Amino acid sequence: MTAAHSARVVVHGIPNCDTVKKARVWLESHGVDFAFHDYKKAGIDAATLKHWLREVPLDTLLNRRGTTWRALPDDVKAGASDEAGAIALMIEKPSVIKRPVLVVDGAVKAVGFTADEYASLF
Repeated sequence: MTAAHSARVVVHGIPNCDTVKKARVWLESHGVDFAFHDYKKAGIDAATLKHWLREVPLDTLLNRRGTTWRALPDDVKAGASDEAGAIALMIEKPSVIKRPVLVVDGAVKAVGFTADEYASLF
């Protein structure tokens, strides 16, 4: 087992999301131990989001293409243009967070899922 495999790996997302399912299946089929954080049920806090935003750009983390975003009123979307507004929105509606967010040893390693990217990490 490599050092990467013994690292603390957490997949953040929503269990019924197809992309999250693909990421979880990939990790399981490659023998990577991971924890799953369902931020729709368990929530997400401002400190975690601020930490992630030090590692990835807001445009990467905030999913502006999903159905949740498209259903938001324009004034709510406009309020998410800065970090504070976006964090408040992501706490209120975690479905606007792009998923999955892959965290290894406390650092964001991937947002979204591609098999090639995961293969390079593990």
